[in-house]
Formats: sequence, structure tokens, C-alpha cells
Amino acid sequence: MIKAVIIDDEKSAVISIELALKEYCPAVEVVGKSYSAKDGIKEIEEKKPDLVFLDIQMPHMTGIELLEQVVQRSFDVIFVTAFNEYAVKAFKLNAIDYLLKPVSIPELIQAVHKVTENKGNQLSSNDKLERLKAALSGKVGLPFSSGTEFIKIADIIRIEADGSYCKVVTVDGKTRLISRNLKEMQTSLEEESFYRTHKSHLINLEHIKKYSPLKDGGLIEMSDGTNIDIARGSKAEFAALLKNIYK
Repeated sequence: MIKAVIIDDEKSAVISIELALKEYCPAVEVVGKSYSAKDGIKEIEEKKPDLVFLDIQMPHMTGIELLEQVVQRSFDVIFVTAFNEYAVKAFKLNAIDYLLKPVSIPELIQAVHKVTENKGNQLSSNDKLERLKAALSGKVGLPFSSGTEFIKIADIIRIEADGSYCKVVTVDGKTRLISRNLKEMQTSLEEESFYRTHKSHLINLEHIKKYSPLKDGGLIEMSDGTNIDIARGSKAEFAALLKNIYK
């Protein structure tokens, strides 16, 4: 359902549009009406419509001036006016359509159809975020001075600290130096199968080839052939973790 507000200083015009919408455009619900631009701004702020039917020539403030006062416009506009000289400016303000009085029913229906098409092609911020998350599912962003590279988390073998930077080693044999420290990477991957063996290494448990417990800690051989030390204080925790994973 499209929530609409009608703003026109002529009461008869407001009634006419409302009745026409009710009969010919059932997808539109009129949630507010106003007979002045000043009150129209209040209606827009309170009702938060998807669509505004807006007269242009009104006392004290024109419909165009009304739009210029709306800081964040999250609605479509259909201008309804008896004066056609405003058409160019109306479209510069990104109006969805421009109807001349008396309003033609076929033109009204067509204008509303444009709005429904426009809404169908737009995604809310939340929808965009969710789609972005889905698109990047299973990936992590690696920041560089030139931008961000997105790689599959499963392809990361290990991450090695290098001062305030990190070296990310992947299955393709590449080592990427990124502008993020090991703690930040650990936080980014805390929901994934990574383990901090000591202050210098974060390893992907999926790429462990061999684990050899030692008296003062342990030695882990990764799938790329690298041997990673495990701190003495982490030995028991790591052994228990492996037991739970590979039991």
C-alpha cells in the first residue's frame, strides 16, 4: 500500500483527487490532507508518506518552495496544478509526474503506476544492507591504501602480525599485506574457524595439516607447509578445541 498526502489550497481539488484515487487507484491510501503549504509540511513530517500530490500555486508558499524546505525527501511527488509554466522546474525537482487540472483519470492512473514501478525498483537501506551481506557471505574485506579486496574466508590459511599491519596468506599462494592489525582481524573473524595461537599468528583451523604437542607448547603445521608455534598457555585450550572439532 502506498501512503499518500494531498496538499492543495482548493478543497474541491483535494476531494476530487481523493475520490479518484479511492475508485481507480486502490493501491494508494490517503493518510493526510492539507489546504496550505505550511500545514502540508507538518502533514509530511507527521504522516511520512510515500507519495505527495502537491499543488504548485498556493498562497504564501508555492509547492516548489515547500519541497525546497524539506531537508530529507523520502517520498515521490506528483504535481497537480492549473498552471503548465512550472513543468520544467517541477521535473528538475525530480517529480514523478505533472498533472494539469482538471485531472484526467487515465493520466492519474498512469502517474500512480509510475510510482509503483519506482517503488518496486528501489530498495530500502535495510534491504540494501541485507543484500550486500548476502553477496559478501563467506567473505572478508581486506583493506589496502587503494581500496578493499573481498576474499573468501575459507581461502585464508593464516594471518601473521607485522607491526600495525598483517600478512594474509591464502590458498592461491599469495601473501597480502593489509592495513589492519592482528587484533582487528581476530575481531572480524571471531565467528569463523580461526584461532589465535599466540601474539603473532591467527590460523584457520580448516587448514591445519598436523599438530604436535610439545612440553612448552606445541607446533602446528599448516596446509601451506608453514610451522606455527602455539604458546604454552594456549596448549590445553587448543588441544581441547581440536578434540571437540575432530571427535
